[in-house]
Amino acid sequence: MKRSKNMALAGVLCALAVAGSLISFPVLGSRCAPVQHIVNVLCALLLGPWYGLGVAFGASLLRNLLGLGSVLAFPGSMCGALLCALVYRHCRSVPLTLAAEAVGTGVVGGLCAYPLALLFVHGDGAAVACYAYVMPFLISSGVGAALAGVLVAALRGAGVLDGKESALSRRKN
Repeated sequence: MKRSKNMALAGVLCALAVAGSLISFPVLGSRCAPVQHIVNVLCALLLGPWYGLGVAFGASLLRNLLGLGSVLAFPGSMCGALLCALVYRHCRSVPLTLAAEAVGTGVVGGLCAYPLALLFVHGDGAAVACYAYVMPFLISSGVGAALAGVLVAALRGAGVLDGKESALSRRKN
């Protein structure tokens, strides 16, 4: 029963990330969608690293199939989801989890975008992708992580997260 609930929650969070990609803003030639980062943090707190990675992959795939994102969504969202969930699993600190989301997506994901940009972006864009994607990814993930922090604080204050986060600590994901 627990696995069914986790899969259902993962599906809802994936759908939220895809629908939330309609809320975006341009930064230095990249479309930044902060809702994905909120979803990454929620997955870290509620589901763990492997579900978070799956949600990020599924959302990136759907966004690409629907024409709502680019191939560069894969490294950004997946690196951020995995890093922030691993940090939360080991530290149980929401502020560190938020920082891990920004670093995972912004720095690690931005650097991992370079090989994809070489394959899929033609011209001068590919030559500077290593630097060109870190800043937009970092801005997007920073905004998303800050919004996630506000949302988590509100959910905790309302008692919605009571017992949900502690269940994750007892579980080996």
